[in-house]
Amino acid sequence: MSRIPTASRESVPQDQVAAFDEMVSQRGSVPDIGPISVMINVPEIAKRGEYFRAYIRGDESSLPANVRELAMILTAREMDCQFIWNAHAAFGRQSGLSDELVNNLRDKKDLPTLSAEESAVIEYGRELFRIRKVSQANYDAAFSLFGVRGMVELTNLMGYYSNLAFNINAFDVGLPDNITELPLPV
Repeated sequence: MSRIPTASRESVPQDQVAAFDEMVSQRGSVPDIGPISVMINVPEIAKRGEYFRAYIRGDESSLPANVRELAMILTAREMDCQFIWNAHAAFGRQSGLSDELVNNLRDKKDLPTLSAEESAVIEYGRELFRIRKVSQANYDAAFSLFGVRGMVELTNLMGYYSNLAFNINAFDVGLPDNITELPLPV
C-alpha cells in the first residue's frame, strides 16, 4: 500500500479538478497503483507527464522498441524500482531482448554478448546513473548508433523513468497482485 491514499476529486488541488477529471475519464478510473497513482494527486503533473510518455514510448520516437524497453529496465534496475521492472521486463523480452540479458540484468550478473545497440544503451545508462556523467567513448558509441535525436530521446526516456521510479520508491508504491516477473534482488 502506498504512503498516500488514492486520490479523489475532493483531495486534489481544486484548481486542477478538470485535469483530474480528464485523466480519470481517459483511464476509466482513478489509478490506485503505479506512479500515476501518486502523481495524480497533482493532476497537472500527471497529465503533462502522460504527453511525454506517449511520445517517448510511441511510434514518434526514433528509437526501436527493444532500445526503449532496455533503457526502461536498465533504469528500473539502477533505481531498484520493482514496479517498473515488473511492468517492463516482459515487454523487453517481447521486443527482442534475450531472456539471458533480462535475467542477468535483474540479478546483477555478467551480461551475455550484446548487440552494438544493447551495449551502447547499457554503457551509456550505467555511467549516467552511477557517476552522473558519460565518458566520451561511451557517448560516441551511442551517438554513432542513435544520432542527435536518438540521444536526446534516450537520455530523456531514462530521465522520465527515473522520475517515475522516484515517485514509486518515495511513496512506497507496491507491486500489482499479478506480478509477471521475478522481483529485483535489492
